[in-house]
Amino acid sequence: MKRLFEVRSPFFVPVWRRVVVVVLVFGWALIELSQGAPGWALLFAAAGAWCAWQFFFVFDQRPGGPNDPNGPG
Repeated sequence: MKRLFEVRSPFFVPVWRRVVVVVLVFGWALIELSQGAPGWALLFAAAGAWCAWQFFFVFDQRPGGPNDPNGPG
């Protein structure tokens, strides 16, 4: 069974996809905050921070790495 939050996927190799996901999640946090729902805003802000960490600090797109669409080697 695949992990529910699998962000180390070849789908996310293009940087623009990772940027869009992070911006959307943080944007939704702002929407929730503007609507007076600080709990949901905090939840989405935490999810956005986690996505940003995974996509821009931990993500490995070296050739042959786990995110290489051409496979290892």
